[in-house]
Amino acid sequence: MRNSADCNSFRRWHEAGNEFVPPADVQIVTSGGRSIPAHSAVLASASPVLEKMLYRCRIGLNSQRIIQILGVPCDAVVAFIQFFYSSRSVLSSREGEEAMERYGIHLLVLSHAYQVKWLKRGCEEGVAARLRAEEVVDVLKLAKLCDAPRLYQRCMRLVAEDLASAVRSEGWRFIQRHDPLLEQEILQLVEDADQRKKRWMREMADQEMYQQLSEAMESLQHICTVGCTVVGPHNGEPPSRSKGPCSFRTCEGLQLLIRHFATCGKKLSPGGCIHCRRMSQLFQLHSSICDQSDSCKVPLCKQFKSKMQMDGKVDKTWRLLVKKVVTARVMSSLAKRKGPEEIQKTWLRYTGTK
Repeated sequence: MRNSADCNSFRRWHEAGNEFVPPADVQIVTSGGRSIPAHSAVLASASPVLEKMLYRCRIGLNSQRIIQILGVPCDAVVAFIQFFYSSRSVLSSREGEEAMERYGIHLLVLSHAYQVKWLKRGCEEGVAARLRAEEVVDVLKLAKLCDAPRLYQRCMRLVAEDLASAVRSEGWRFIQRHDPLLEQEILQLVEDADQRKKRWMREMADQEMYQQLSEAMESLQHICTVGCTVVGPHNGEPPSRSKGPCSFRTCEGLQLLIRHFATCGKKLSPGGCIHCRRMSQLFQLHSSICDQSDSCKVPLCKQFKSKMQMDGKVDKTWRLLVKKVVTARVMSSLAKRKGPEEIQKTWLRYTGTK
């Protein structure tokens, strides 16, 4: 029954508006009693279901086969058949967009029922692009029935983004009465999406903290090695604030902490000073990362390394923090470098890979 050459000929005749198109040998009857002429070669080539129906259908007047396509508006059936006579690119044309706007849901049902895969994919995309929150529950139910996973995922995402609008819809009240399993599935997905969002926000906050600590380590090294404004060594030159703002965001705050740490009289008292404890933790973090303890000019670097060697064990939480800060430092260094060789050298340096 299928003949792709005949189908292509019909398509070319149709698109060119040729008046000598071969006479139709099929009549498609719709729910409204409308009869649509078509060609068996085109129908059979487009749909395996229609091909089987053509074998079994009855013969009417003028020896024409008669098949029925019921359950959808007549104009939707006309649009469905017209797609068979056009190239697949018609979906992105103005006519295709108009048909999808008017009959997208009906075309999705027809393309699923008659196994027109290329049209079904286009309908999934078209319906998903025009989806509104107030109708999303109805479309979600339809997506499940029509085995349309892309549309189903789009519906679920829209429900998760605007559950309040979906709950106010008639479709939601319908599934509450008749499909509690689908209602539970939607609510579970919304809860999972909310948990993923919260987890992502926590991870982003953690990454920002690790990035700030990494920059603080670089700033601390910078202050204690070359000096910045009035803090740190200045190679015999008098300290000055005329250098202008530092490129490190954390530099100014660190300078304040260092000056406070140097003069605070409470850091050795019971309970200590919260600012001094914070500075001490930064010194300890630097010591855990530093690989130049013999020549390092950062205060307490060597002392903290000796203490860790004497204790033998390092707290797992602290070890994880050090690892995260080192990773953030590596990623920051890689982002600043352009050449692949420099990226590889930086990565090998921090991972210790040979």
